[in-house]
Amino acid sequence: MFRVGIVGAGMVGGAVANAIALRGAASEVVLVDVRGERALAEAEDVLHATPFAWPVHVRAGGWAELAGARAVVLACGVAQRPGETRLELLARNLRVFAEVVPKVREAAPEALLVVVSNPVDLLTLAAWRLSGLPPERVFGTGTMLDTGRFRALLSHALSISPKSVHAYVVGEHGDSEVLAWHGATVGAVPLFRFAEQLGRPLDAAERARIDEGVRRAAYRIIAGKGATWYGVAAATARILQAIRDDERAVFTLTAYTPQTGALPAMAYSLPRILGGDGLCATLWPNLDAAESEALARSVATLIEAGGGDILKDRPPKPSP
Repeated sequence: MFRVGIVGAGMVGGAVANAIALRGAASEVVLVDVRGERALAEAEDVLHATPFAWPVHVRAGGWAELAGARAVVLACGVAQRPGETRLELLARNLRVFAEVVPKVREAAPEALLVVVSNPVDLLTLAAWRLSGLPPERVFGTGTMLDTGRFRALLSHALSISPKSVHAYVVGEHGDSEVLAWHGATVGAVPLFRFAEQLGRPLDAAERARIDEGVRRAAYRIIAGKGATWYGVAAATARILQAIRDDERAVFTLTAYTPQTGALPAMAYSLPRILGGDGLCATLWPNLDAAESEALARSVATLIEAGGGDILKDRPPKPSP
């Protein structure tokens, strides 16, 4: 049995449960929320969809029901407000994690922790420090959704399947994220060469349009409907499937990364190999000089926004 816990039964947590059922990414899902009636309602609603999807058992429960979970998704906390950056969410959501993570660890000590809540990089860092787990067992969705957006927009521009596009977004899941254009490929062909062969060159204007489409997507969606949930839910279900099947698949996930060259220690997204026991390895994409400099600025942004304090053993304290 592959049991998954989801802490937080709001729009994101409910969408994750539904995506798991649609994909068949787990055999059992337990929803936990301080609003017990919300968890019950989401669990019942998703359960009713399983006859049309996969036979996933979905139920609500308390902390004790997380026992035996192979992975616990942390989708708890408050939502991003219209116009608010992900980093501005930090102070409000750190307190939630300070209370939730110890309870998850007590109930499900063997579980991998998968962080979805924003700002995902800094909350992943906090979850790692609060949990006492090795960094390969605590990771967040990071720029996995941004990478998906990048590939989707490139595939649209080139009129090809997004599954044939291999391109990554690295760094912060947020305004300073870095689109790794120069390491991108389509099949075995470098992206820019492929575009030229197709007669669809990616000039500066087209690259700027795609960059804006990726970087500002969340702001547009939040302004239009209040929050994003379908994309990140699909990404999370895919992560859980890779854990269940020990796939050793490559995703751009955020996790604590020790100092590497000129980059200081911090949690940020890079391509990482994910298997049944967590992260197996971290990969470094091909970046040109400008992209490398942008990645350094992105890491610095996270440090200045609170990551430095978390690393200095000043984690948030539980609310009184």
